Parts: sequence; structure tokens; C-alpha cells
Amino acid sequence: MRIHELIENLPCTFLNLRGETISDEGAVQALRDREITSITNDSRKVEQGSLFFCIKGANSDGHDYAAMAIEKGAAALVVQKSPDPEVMSGSWKEDGKDEPVILLTEDSRYAMAVMSAAFYGHPAKRMRIIGVTGTKGKTTTTYMVRSILEAAGIRTGLVGTIETLFETEKGEVRIPSANTTPESIVLQRRFKEMADSGVEAVVMEVSSQALMLHRTAGFVFDLGIFTNLSPDHIGPNEHKDFEDYLHCKSMLFQQCRTGILNGDDPHCGAILQGHTCAVETFGLGQDNDLRAQNIRLIHTPGELGISFETDGLLHVHAHVPAPGRFSVYNALCAIAVCRHFDVNENEIREALRQIHVRGRIEMVKVSDDFTLMIDYAHNAMALESLLHTLREYDPGRLVCVFGCGGNRSRARRFEMGEVSGRLADLTVITSDNPRFEEPMDIIADIETGIRPTGGAYVTVPDRKEAIRYAITHGQPGDIIVLAGKGHEDYQEIRGQKYHMDERELIREVLEESKEQ
Repeated sequence: MRIHELIENLPCTFLNLRGETISDEGAVQALRDREITSITNDSRKVEQGSLFFCIKGANSDGHDYAAMAIEKGAAALVVQKSPDPEVMSGSWKEDGKDEPVILLTEDSRYAMAVMSAAFYGHPAKRMRIIGVTGTKGKTTTTYMVRSILEAAGIRTGLVGTIETLFETEKGEVRIPSANTTPESIVLQRRFKEMADSGVEAVVMEVSSQALMLHRTAGFVFDLGIFTNLSPDHIGPNEHKDFEDYLHCKSMLFQQCRTGILNGDDPHCGAILQGHTCAVETFGLGQDNDLRAQNIRLIHTPGELGISFETDGLLHVHAHVPAPGRFSVYNALCAIAVCRHFDVNENEIREALRQIHVRGRIEMVKVSDDFTLMIDYAHNAMALESLLHTLREYDPGRLVCVFGCGGNRSRARRFEMGEVSGRLADLTVITSDNPRFEEPMDIIADIETGIRPTGGAYVTVPDRKEAIRYAITHGQPGDIIVLAGKGHEDYQEIRGQKYHMDERELIREVLEESKEQ
């Protein structure tokens, strides 16, 4: 692909290796026609003919690797600051090949997103793209949307915290995620793979970091979704304050054709400031375009769920096998989205009944007497919301099994201990990802948080044994939640990840109990 095809509508200045602006029209035209064979922001992947994006990150600056990229044969570099002329000139040897060109832009991350979309042929234009942002509910909502659309015969890809997921002629593709929203080069490559495989729609989680770092620039979302907002991701290398966090979330609604928002969330109005899209709302309040009513809790051993009816834009009788008011909001949101694909009521109702999201209030059948679930709740806010929700189902006992990650904020341990001690009838404190800390030191911090509450607790450091303890001590009517790991299938210890899947641990515990 030629440079002029990559930089269409992207302001940039052509520089030579000495940092001088190239102003001669003939020379600029020749550079615009330069062929690019690959694009990357990883200097280790640069090869002859590559275009290398110099990205300034939290821990390293790609501009420091510009000379290395030239030495490896890069045909062009995208920068947001002029490189050192001496270093750059010294990195290139005149061996008959064209001198590399430097493209100076205002923001190399934004340029990377726009140029990546062009390099892969603007694949988003071949599909309908749904972006979901918010503090909570993104993962569950995306899986709900995909389940409904797939049930209606609409081939749908998914991009999110857990995985990238889509179907090809050769079968299902599942790629574990490193970020909630991939870097723009990866995202556009995945879009192309999906479009080439016949995917018609993509539903994806859009993090505030992704919006702030322009990972989703270069295309327009057909639908932009807002679930809710509460303080999160505020601190070093994330957002400086809540206002910045909110502002970044709001950017989605300047990049979509239609916005579908939780109208009950107190921040809905602020999120819409500066929006350029058509707007619809969902929620429980009567002012919303799509509303839930006649909400009923469902509790049988092994299942916690909720049912409701919708009013307004679409009428659906919904049954969701997941507990709580937030499940109503997630399902309402999915219904509001799928309405735009002309999915009928029966297809929506049947798909919602089958919803299963790995690690998000995931029910695991272990007994006819009590209920056990796995959930990703790994901070105090999420754990409090989950335990309050489960309390609504009037359990015989509420049992919470959790640990905390090492080399993270100690305050999280005190806070989660306090929440579980206050809201659970029994807490089983165990190990999570200790990383480079001693598991017993982390457990001691959790105990410090739980003791003032007077809540009953036991400590079982080995996670499998903690699960065994909870199951073997289960009583009729209990609700047991394994919190913190969710979809993760590993335990990180001393810099290494060891396979550990709670579903497998549960099966092992049950099988071993049969043998005894």
C-alpha cells in the first residue's frame, strides 16, 4: 500500500532524516507514492518496507527506537516530535535503497489508528459495529448482544475483556485478550479477519483508556452504548480524576451514529455533552424510551435469575438466568441494541434464557440444596454490589470465598475484607494471584479489614481447599460465591502463571468426594 493511501485526510509533514521539512512538491509526491509492506508499533517486528509508529507510552517511548527501526529497513516512521538528526542520519546507510521518510503528526497514536484502518481496507465499513462503554456491565452486555444476534442468524463477532470471538468456515476462533480494547493495529487486523470470514456485526467493549488513547479512531460506530458510571481507573497511568474518566467515556458519543444510554444513571446527561449522535435511553424510569416493569426474582437451588417485561420501543417478556437489578439493565441494553437489527421478540426471549457469560455470575451446579457461582468481582465496589444483589434472594447463608492480588493496593484488601465481613454470613479467605508477595501476608491484610465487622471467617490459603471447604460445608438454601478470579484460568506466582481454572477445581472436588 502506498503512503498517500494511508494518510488520506490525515495532516502530516514530510521530514528527511536531518529533521528538515521536505517542501519540494515533486519530492513530496514521490514520497507519497512510497510503497509500505507492513505496519507496526513494535520495533522488534520491523522489516524491510515497514512503516513504524513511534508511540510514547507509560513505560517507554517508541521515539527512542526510531534509529533501530531504520537500521532494520523501515521505509517510513510516524512521529509526533522531531527525532535527533544525528542519531537518525547515523542509523541509515546509503546502500542503493531509498532514504526513509519521517511523517510528523500531532498525535502518533491517533495517526496509527487512522492509518491502520486504511492499511486493512477500512473493514469496519463492511460490518455494523456496536461499541459498549461504562464502568460495569460491558462484558455481560456484549455477550448478551452477541447471543441474541447469533440466535437471529446474524453472524456476530465479539471483542472484549475475556476474548476476541468469531466464526470462520474452519470453525470458531477464540483469542484471549490482553486489553479490554486492543491496540488499533490489532483491532483493525481483527476487523479484517472478521469481515473476510463473513461476520456481519461486531459487538465490542470500549474502555475509557481505549478512547483516551485513540484505539478506536479511524471508523464510526453504528451504535454506541453507555451502561453506567462510577469512580474507577483513576490513578497513575490511567485517569487523573473522575472528570477525566467521564470525559473519555463521553468521546464514544462523538464517534457513533446512534447512542443508546442508561437513562437512569445520574451521569447520563454529562456523558452526552458534545454528542453528535441520535439518542435513545433505556432503564426503569418512565422517561426512558425502553423500560422494564413487573420485575420478579427467581430462586431455585442452582439458579438465581430475574424476569421482567419491557414497555416503550419494544415489548418483550424476558427471563434472564442471572440475578439482580443490574441484570435487568444489561438485558434491557441488549434488547435496545438488537431492536436495531429487527430481531423479533421470540428470538430475543429465547436467547436471553440461554445467556452464559464465563466468570460473570456464572452458575455452577454442585448440589440440589444450595447454589454456587463464580464471579469476577475483584474490588470492594464490585463485591459490595454483588453481595447486596445476592442478599435480595434471601439465602439461608451467604458465603463468600475470595482473596486479593499481590503487588497491588493494600487498601483493596482492607476494603474487600470489610465488605465481605459486613455482608456475608461466612467469608472463606484464600489466595488469588499473590505475584511476588507472600500469600499469608495478603490474607493477614484481609483479616485486618474483616475483624472490626465481627463477621465470621476462616482462612484456607490453598484455593482448591477453600473451594472444597465451602462446598462440603454448604447448607440448604446457601448461596456460595467464588469471587475474584472469574474468567481467569491461571494463578500468578513469582512471575509465572500456573494453570488454575475454578471450574476444574470444582469438578475435582466433587469427583474426589465421590471416591471417599
